[in-house]
Amino acid sequence: MTNALLAAWEGEFALPPFAQIKDEDFAPAFDAALTEARDNIALIVAQPEVTFANTIEAMELAEALLDRVAGVFYNLAGADSTPSREALQRDLAPKMSAFSSEVTNNKALFARIEALWQRREDLDLSAEQARVLELYRQMFVRSGAQLQGDEAERLTQVKARLAVLGTQFSQNLLADERSWFMPLAAEDLQGLPDFVVAGAVAAGAEKAMGPVVTLSRSLIVPFLQFSPHRGLRQRAYEAWVARGASGGETDNRAIAAEILALRAERAALLGYGSFADFKLEPEMAKTPAAVRDLLLRVWAPARAKALEDAAVLQARLAADGITGPLEPWDWRYYSQARRLAEHDLDEAVLKPYLSLKSMLEACFDCANRLFGLEFRALDLPLYHPDARAWEVTRNGQHVAVFIGDYFARGSKRSGAWCSAMRSQRKLGGEVRPVVVNICNFAKATPALLSYDDARTLFHEFGHALHQMLSDVTYGFISGTSVARDFVELPSQLYEHWLEVPEVLEKHARHVETGAAMPAELLARLLAAGTYDQGFSTVEFLASALVDLAFHEGATPADPMQKQAEVLEALGMPSAIRMRHATPHFAHVFSGDGYASGYYSYMWSEVMDADAFAAFTEAGDAFDPATAARLEKFILSAGGSAPPDALYTKFRGRMPGVEPLLKGRGLFET
Repeated sequence: MTNALLAAWEGEFALPPFAQIKDEDFAPAFDAALTEARDNIALIVAQPEVTFANTIEAMELAEALLDRVAGVFYNLAGADSTPSREALQRDLAPKMSAFSSEVTNNKALFARIEALWQRREDLDLSAEQARVLELYRQMFVRSGAQLQGDEAERLTQVKARLAVLGTQFSQNLLADERSWFMPLAAEDLQGLPDFVVAGAVAAGAEKAMGPVVTLSRSLIVPFLQFSPHRGLRQRAYEAWVARGASGGETDNRAIAAEILALRAERAALLGYGSFADFKLEPEMAKTPAAVRDLLLRVWAPARAKALEDAAVLQARLAADGITGPLEPWDWRYYSQARRLAEHDLDEAVLKPYLSLKSMLEACFDCANRLFGLEFRALDLPLYHPDARAWEVTRNGQHVAVFIGDYFARGSKRSGAWCSAMRSQRKLGGEVRPVVVNICNFAKATPALLSYDDARTLFHEFGHALHQMLSDVTYGFISGTSVARDFVELPSQLYEHWLEVPEVLEKHARHVETGAAMPAELLARLLAAGTYDQGFSTVEFLASALVDLAFHEGATPADPMQKQAEVLEALGMPSAIRMRHATPHFAHVFSGDGYASGYYSYMWSEVMDADAFAAFTEAGDAFDPATAARLEKFILSAGGSAPPDALYTKFRGRMPGVEPLLKGRGLFET
């Protein structure tokens, strides 16, 4: 029988034939794709003449089949895991790492790239081609192409082991998240709003049980906000923060220690003083010192605000007759009560105006008004019944296929992300992207979002726009293939349109009556935009500063001890924990994408606050000229130029930190 992954995809939009793909197809498909890629690389090396076309452009297309197979598999492995997919993921980790090292260690291949680089001024390259050549050479050098003998072999071993450990870290975390749940008796549901009860009932139904609390963020956070049962809050919270640190086979602490040691060795082999020095070199920040300077400038006012808020919440705790200090499992509960008292904002009243359906319509409407995009629902078989698809067009022309997969389930890893099953490129014929947004909202009928959930929806859709509007020749620089501390700019910028009053006036409609959100409720919601920013900024910054400390200087023998030392030195408020403690810090340990780079959300926030100000200055959140510049220089440009150059073309200058502090309601002391 034909392997559906290897056959031509001839259906509408050449989408993967999900209904025909079986788990057992993946291993042979990867084997065939790797063989084809190796053959293509050999053909490149065999060419007697060295040209941009027969080297760089040929490399761009050499792994086309591998990209296609991997694009399907890794999306499914994250969004709808099965035991067989997890087993294959473990098998693939060293195999894919070995192939990557095989390519970048190919001395003949690197010699061709180096020859082009040395005579780049004589090649009559376009600006995009020159950038692609620069980035290919950079990738090879940073992958160890200039190493010889034992050092080259050791680096290959280190990278292979890191790939295995990153996969193991992710799967351990998913196992812990999947296995823990807390049944709720009838009395435990008292005090919970209907939407929390509905989420708990839906989560229990998936397990053929009554209502439960799981470790899905969209369920456990509202439970912590609303449950008056302090003991239950403590039990749920401690399970949430203990992910990856419960002992036994899924404990991630030793894995994190080994990862940090291997990263330090990798950096040393490549001639860097630390992994942070290595990792930050190609980013906008460039150095650990620059990152630390930004984070600490924000830390002082954020901590001061958090301590001020903690005192208010401590008084509320005492007023309830509870002695002792405010604990982390108390913060959200008393903060929610305070928000209701001070801003008259009740999540139970607010959420019916923020249905998933209406907020998706808001995302699409903003994209239409800004960029002329239109969305048509598709009735196609996808990889899971919860996933939905739309064709994206502009002026009647196909732009992309967009897939949204929004509900939490046991087979999906936690968090929210954007990925591409197929990226845009023009080389070899126009290829339009297939873009996927994944979230973990509580499943209920109807699906109602918190304001934070709605912000997450807009955030991930901003990443999707970066992929869908990409307009470059080379896939290597397509869409989100940009510096890590630039990639969050489009996503965080798009969040701002959720705060535009006319967007909420139009789309924040009551799920049952269809009535618009009352003007006074909308005003209170927007007025509370910076509420509890001390808490959220502190929990983020603590994680970012621990991440940076892990990768600077000597490798910590005990990461948990190092984490504690960093937090103590910062004066971490006792009632706030890191957003991501080490054993479940997937951003940093499931791969090295955000290692030494968790700061990038805040680095990008400096730009997104300033970028949205461009629309404010134009007097219109949908100003056509500003939107056109945003698309031309940011969203369509991918990695075709250095990020600071792209931002400066859009805005005319680089921003300072002041818009970020203002946007978070924080001011330097």
